[in-house]
Amino acid sequence: MGTDVRDRLGRPLRDLRISVTDRCNFRCPYCMPRELFGPDHAFLPRSELLSYDEITRVVAAFASLGVTKVRLTGGEPLLRRDLAVLVGLVAATPGVADIALTTNGSLLAAQADALRAAGLRRVTVSLDSLDPDVFQQMADTRISLQAVLDGITAAREVGLGPVKLNTVLRRGVNDDGLLDLVEYARESGHLLRVIEYMDVGSTNGWLPDQVVPAAEVLARVAAVHPLEPVGRASPGDVAETYRFLDGRGELGLITSVTKPFCTDCTRARLTAVGELYTCLFAASGHDLRAVLRGGADDEQLREAVSGRWRARDDRYSELRGRLPAGGPKAEMSFLGG
Repeated sequence: MGTDVRDRLGRPLRDLRISVTDRCNFRCPYCMPRELFGPDHAFLPRSELLSYDEITRVVAAFASLGVTKVRLTGGEPLLRRDLAVLVGLVAATPGVADIALTTNGSLLAAQADALRAAGLRRVTVSLDSLDPDVFQQMADTRISLQAVLDGITAAREVGLGPVKLNTVLRRGVNDDGLLDLVEYARESGHLLRVIEYMDVGSTNGWLPDQVVPAAEVLARVAAVHPLEPVGRASPGDVAETYRFLDGRGELGLITSVTKPFCTDCTRARLTAVGELYTCLFAASGHDLRAVLRGGADDEQLREAVSGRWRARDDRYSELRGRLPAGGPKAEMSFLGG
């Protein structure tokens, strides 16, 4: 492990999430609503994206400061050409012990084998419903649910399992399909993680009454399949885990609305254009691309990262409702979740 750099609340830097593209082939209303990301939306030109070599330099700087886990996100990361090349570069970076991917799964079947061979160890697939009609409504795409399910199966078959399935529950939209997802995860050997619907960004029309509290999720599932608490795998983990008493898997609950975990947050986020964000709910980031392309050496890059982390005092979720209304926040599709 590298130097133990800590923020103003004593939190170490352990996890780095990297958005590799702002593009996506879904238009989920809570992330990239079609009315704002339609056919005329101007996505970033390739020249503005960090190159794979630039991303690898940033990863090395973070690893020297204590990061051991790297997750690639988007947009939809599998839209970035030759993503397996980046996986290989990150996996070979000294200090990085774990590299994972978050994807909508639609392109995973064709790429799972190459990603695993390059060094990918884990994959998380967003899956909000097993009902084809509800899936189409929530993803707002012509891509079929079956393509996503095929991607999940392919990931498991090449050794990227158990696959984590991320479900964002919205009351009145997909919450009546919760138990179907539970049964699918139990039968397939995957880990279902249910995420409380969050007020990320400024365009998803978030309302508190659309949140299905994790306590309600737990009660509904436990009424059918009894559970026992396992807790968090590590202090920086975002999910509270519960084990099914019959031994058939686990359920994860991400409680950022009803039970925030800012106190233990060890994650930094790098956007596709090289901006460093220290909170999912932040309005702006720190421009590392300018540092990279301005001729900085590795030590200067490292200092830019450590200086920003040491100044960090973010804890938005803990203060939600007590903060004055501010300007727009960065969108989920830009930060990569």
